[in-house]
Amino acid sequence: MASRIEDYGLIGDCETAALVGRDGSIDWLCWPAFDSDACFAALLGTSKHGRWLISPAEKITRTSRRYQGDTLILETRFETESGAVALIDFMPPRGHASDVVRLVRGISGRVKMRMELVIRFGFGIDVPWVKRDPDGSGLLAICGPDMAVLRTPVETRGEDMTTVADFEVGEGETMPFVLTYGPSHLPVPEPIDPEAALKDTEDYWTEWSGRSTYDGGRHHDLVMRSLITLKALTYAPSGGIVAAPTTSLPEKLGGARNWDYRFCWLRDATFTLLALMNSGYTEEASAWHNWLLRSVAGTPADMQIMYGIMGQRRLLEWEAGWLPGYGGAQPVRIGNAAHAQLQLDVYGELIDAFHQSRMAELKLGDENWALECTVVDHLADAWDKPDHGIWERRNEPRHYVFSKVMCWVAFDRAIKSAERFGFNAPLVKWRELREAIHRDVCEKGFDEDLNSFVESYGSKLLDASILLLPSVGFLPPTDPRIRGTIDAVETYMMRDGFVLRHDPREVSDETQPIEGAFLACSFWLADAYVLAGDIDKAQVLFDRVVTVANDLGLLAEEFDSGAGRQTGNFPQALTHIALINTAHNLSDAKAAAEKPVVQRST
Repeated sequence: MASRIEDYGLIGDCETAALVGRDGSIDWLCWPAFDSDACFAALLGTSKHGRWLISPAEKITRTSRRYQGDTLILETRFETESGAVALIDFMPPRGHASDVVRLVRGISGRVKMRMELVIRFGFGIDVPWVKRDPDGSGLLAICGPDMAVLRTPVETRGEDMTTVADFEVGEGETMPFVLTYGPSHLPVPEPIDPEAALKDTEDYWTEWSGRSTYDGGRHHDLVMRSLITLKALTYAPSGGIVAAPTTSLPEKLGGARNWDYRFCWLRDATFTLLALMNSGYTEEASAWHNWLLRSVAGTPADMQIMYGIMGQRRLLEWEAGWLPGYGGAQPVRIGNAAHAQLQLDVYGELIDAFHQSRMAELKLGDENWALECTVVDHLADAWDKPDHGIWERRNEPRHYVFSKVMCWVAFDRAIKSAERFGFNAPLVKWRELREAIHRDVCEKGFDEDLNSFVESYGSKLLDASILLLPSVGFLPPTDPRIRGTIDAVETYMMRDGFVLRHDPREVSDETQPIEGAFLACSFWLADAYVLAGDIDKAQVLFDRVVTVANDLGLLAEEFDSGAGRQTGNFPQALTHIALINTAHNLSDAKAAAEKPVVQRST
């Protein structure tokens, strides 16, 4: 059975990532890229669906773990009655091939160890043909287009379709294990030096982390870990950032809301740019911006809410029926059908991201403005249509308030870019549309009885996205309607001190089960507090949310306060992005009350 979601640590090489359990088992790895089939899928099933375990063969008396400094090198320490060992897991920066390196180092005494390697390509269903490499340098596992080679000085053997090894490690000794991926039609990848790879990986992450400009006090380590996580979720060849490296980790334990998040969402665009730019990572911000530009190129009417890591558009959804799911949560979904939904908010996110890039003086190509004008012209005829909203509801389209607000943002930022940078634009028309959308939202999206903006026109229910109205500049934070909205969220949308994304007064059904608190939304409320000048209240909420992070500083999509468990895909980019941005907002607000907080330029 898979471990608790929060019991996993992340390693990766900026092209894919693996989840390592506290028990020393790698239970999830998609190879060679984030969106590839998994070769270790025990996370969504059992050990028979693929995993790689290295652990003491005797009773463990204590386990602890940490990242080595500001790196993505994970060290798990096992203590037994016989002694102590450290398991060091990492993926070196991608060279000619992708490697997972595991070093077993003796700390004290002499400990008996067990290694079990179960490779199952095709999300746990395809059993490879295993043989010794003819040159004797490793063990080859081949299936269709995929190949993995295990190299270790430890003697291995086959047992019940599993490669196993029993060995001992004493104080000062190191036993290396290296698993390398390669296409099966190419020569076997060359071996690497594990110790040299460790040094290279440490140098890479230490240099990258050293570029951070964030110095915001006692939460520095959490912000730094969030930045490293965001970098780890970046597909280096394209600059795209996946929402998470996993699929089908349930939003409700045992439930059916299990989605594939190994893709790149436009809705995260501006949040991501702010997190990177405000932390000193302009190179990564530029790469993300360029990924956006390439991905959305084409007819605006065909723009999607998400794309593949290289900008792919067909993300067909299917179910892996042979996998029982995490904790029995079914179905296990591969691909994401929501990519075909109409979500009007993404147009605002796109134009806002381009505006923020200009304000930060990122270098943009000449084609940017032409694309933006085409998008805004399309939105002139599309903004008043119903859509599926930011939360990707799989029911009938509605007139979601946040979707309309982001249409307003699209026109607002386009107008501001034209005015500030001297671009040609039909400003009279755009200003009229901006005013028309604003008026429409205020008339139809605000409920006088609740004294709050609501989820959709005519609804009496709320949703957490309305907390973003002051952040995007739709209304000032001092406006009574914004203050009323914050009060309503506090009254109806909170559970155990955390913000839900959906109004719990809504009748639950298959399209809307009761789920955990959406962690990014709690950070959004903290941002609203900062903008309203309630810094102490924002700090209390921020402190409460970050306590949910696991011992490594990693956060999933949601938190089930009743069960005390993280839920949803893990680690979740949007959660870590929200943490970074809120930390910046708090730090800046405290440093100088007269200094504008970090937010979207309006």
